[in-house]
Amino acid sequence: MYLIAGKRIAVQSIYPDVHSYCADYRTADGEPDLTVTVTEQMIAYEREKSAREDRLEGREPVPYPDSYLEELAVYRQIAEKMPDYGTILMHGSLIAADGQGYLFTAKSGTGKSTHTRLWRELLGNRAVTVNDDKPLLHVGEDGVTGYGTPYNGKHRLGCNMAVPLRAICILTRAAENSIVRITKAEAYSMLLQQVYRPQDPVQLKKTLTLIDRLAEHTALYRLGCNMDIEAAQVAYQGMKG
Repeated sequence: MYLIAGKRIAVQSIYPDVHSYCADYRTADGEPDLTVTVTEQMIAYEREKSAREDRLEGREPVPYPDSYLEELAVYRQIAEKMPDYGTILMHGSLIAADGQGYLFTAKSGTGKSTHTRLWRELLGNRAVTVNDDKPLLHVGEDGVTGYGTPYNGKHRLGCNMAVPLRAICILTRAAENSIVRITKAEAYSMLLQQVYRPQDPVQLKKTLTLIDRLAEHTALYRLGCNMDIEAAQVAYQGMKG
């Protein structure tokens, strides 16, 4: 059983690898809030989905081992069920600076991980990567909390912690560094793209409601940046308030 985003999640797997992958979140306390049971059909779905995405990108499909595909299946089942608890999964890099969370999101390859690395260079031990790929966001009545998850990207950058989310920033490439506050309407399309959208219609409706609340509770920005340390300075000064 694992404690992720404040919920106890029991995982019944076929292979042992997923339990090593999630080891930092293991807990023995209490009864599970939800249970994820992996089936061979779920693994087959992940295999087909990965192959389809590889073809769309013009690559030969990678023959991933079933144990790796099971890790994806567990992540997908968690993301499907989390809207029941006011929580959504967003593709982005979440960094904590002086105890406040800043989430950078963008299309793949834009440089989210590189940018948050610049924050760590700029701020030293005042900054820590909470999750470099798939943080969970709990949208509560009093604000938004960002959580680390085991699914923290290919470099495995992240930790098991929670942080109040101060801002979400949409990252774009630019020759000069600049940051502007944007409206919910300006941010909505990218938020919708980057949030995990459940396959179940009921869960999808809950997710759309949570995206609306997320945008209302959180300061939204757009950052045009290069990969110089000045980009981190501009972003931090622009968002810290």
